[in-house]
Amino acid sequence: MEKKQFKAESKRLLDLMINSIYTQKEIFLRELISNSSDAIDKIYYKALTDENITFNKDNYYIQITMDKDNRLLTISDTGIGMTKEELEENLGIIAKSGSLAFKKENELKDGFDIIGQFGVGFYSAFMAADCVTVISKALGSEEGYKWESEGAEGYTLEPYSKTTVGTDIILKIKENTEDEKFDEFLEEYRLKSIIKKYSDFIRYPIKMLVTKSKAKEGSENEYEEYKEYEVVNSMVPIWRKNKNELKEEDYEKFYSEKHFGYSTPLKSIHVSVDGAVRFNSILYIPSKPAFDFYTKEFEKGLELYSNGVLIMSKCGDLLPDYFSFVQGLVDSEDLSLNISREMLQQDKQVKLIAKKIKEKIKSELLLLIKNQREKYEEFYESFGRQLKYGVYSDFGMNKEDLQDLLMFYSSKQKKMITLDEYVNAMDKDQKYIYYACGESKERIDKLPQTELVAEKGFDILYFTDDIDEFAIRILMNYKEKEFKSVSSGDLGIEAEEQNSDSKEEKEQNKELFDYMKEALAGKVKDVRASKRLKNHPVCLSSDGELSIEMEKILKTMPNNADVKADKVLEININHEIFNTLKASFEQDKDKLKMFANLLYNQALLIEGLSIEDPVDFTNNICKLMK
Repeated sequence: MEKKQFKAESKRLLDLMINSIYTQKEIFLRELISNSSDAIDKIYYKALTDENITFNKDNYYIQITMDKDNRLLTISDTGIGMTKEELEENLGIIAKSGSLAFKKENELKDGFDIIGQFGVGFYSAFMAADCVTVISKALGSEEGYKWESEGAEGYTLEPYSKTTVGTDIILKIKENTEDEKFDEFLEEYRLKSIIKKYSDFIRYPIKMLVTKSKAKEGSENEYEEYKEYEVVNSMVPIWRKNKNELKEEDYEKFYSEKHFGYSTPLKSIHVSVDGAVRFNSILYIPSKPAFDFYTKEFEKGLELYSNGVLIMSKCGDLLPDYFSFVQGLVDSEDLSLNISREMLQQDKQVKLIAKKIKEKIKSELLLLIKNQREKYEEFYESFGRQLKYGVYSDFGMNKEDLQDLLMFYSSKQKKMITLDEYVNAMDKDQKYIYYACGESKERIDKLPQTELVAEKGFDILYFTDDIDEFAIRILMNYKEKEFKSVSSGDLGIEAEEQNSDSKEEKEQNKELFDYMKEALAGKVKDVRASKRLKNHPVCLSSDGELSIEMEKILKTMPNNADVKADKVLEININHEIFNTLKASFEQDKDKLKMFANLLYNQALLIEGLSIEDPVDFTNNICKLMK
């Protein structure tokens, strides 16, 4: 029997494919099962136009059999089969796709789409097999044929007696090496897991010969093993079912089966799009973050299917970073895949799907805010930080998409509210959205800087997360209302009772404040009379873009130890302590210098900042006690 040679370029491609194109050897089983599915699809298409062909889906299946002793793995199908010429053309010339030619000849557009468009998937079998044998009988042919190859050196093709239409692919599995364990492709459990992973939603039954056991007749304790074919794939994916057929329990069961998470999802989203790009999707918003969610090891992405065949376990391009917590999958017939079907080509289809998914996730979250507030607050507690990072990152490119999803604690309403709810409840004469920063709500409640804003009856948003102020600075404003920190130099609140005498008081106290500023040289930018303090004697405010809270956060990061906000020490001139300051300025300037440092350190403590010289601070307190 004459051995036929692959063309020179086919030899090179085969070698490249076995060693480079596919990243995981287990992929070969996905490819061969997909080819078998295509072969059955072709009969279905023929039946649409040929009244002599009856397509009864119950008669069509894919069968997996293994012979461990002889290291043989067989993938059989009851599909259309191949003639001698088709075996020569499709298998003799690498990258010659019979499926693609069939699709073009029959002008197939809708319905069952054929996956095998490149004609290279079959050769992935050589990653796991020393020898590949194909026995096939085509629909309408009297004779079958056997194609056999041991790799790039060539192949043989001869007539073969086969009684049924279809194709058997027989793999002689390689022996184990030091680096590779090929025995796994002869293990029932491993084969089933590969099928479930990649081909669970192939539309035809995948029957596998599995070992089972039963009690021996007349014995309760003795068992005997027997072989039986078992359907190992689910076939009909949940995302292709009508939403009306499904209950929430169905989505939760699928979530659990796919191991998307260990707890019940907070929200399931079923998406079906038929337009510029067609796809179906099941998305889940988890109730809790994955254990590694806020680590570098976390990998975002959705499972990506093409016609029910898994292409990628984590397709990161389908989710923006700020929605990286979303789990689920996408299945599309319109994807442009690369030659190995392991990765996507970067094209408009991917971008269109990603855009639709992003819009759907946002709309569902907005509906949660409106209709299931408790659920949204539960979600926000887990993932609100991620949304804020989304506002802050990429120079605020995504802030318009995310601003309506943000929530903060309200000083007036004593609960979490959205920015929209804050603005809608604002007084007519209120110019700004006010906020205060601190480690906790309890700490912010006690901040002296909030006194004047609260006295005016204005609401204050509490920022207790280290990312909060950075995100809001990027946002800048919401519905034309600018954000304003209660610690900023100018609150924009007119205090007429103070302004009437402010100029005169400023002149009177200028020398006092200048002396205190000199005593605190390098620590504060200025010392001035406060317009915001009512009961407290002192506080710190900031001038410039960098706030005191930002300084605290940045100082915890590497290479930011010297970063400093421009601090202003504000003195309440209506507090009794101010009389002591004036008296000291007139009678004992050394004591005033000590008082200045004490007040500065007091203001630092109020802000949650560390005192620069604790020893000096305690010594000064002791001096006062004497």
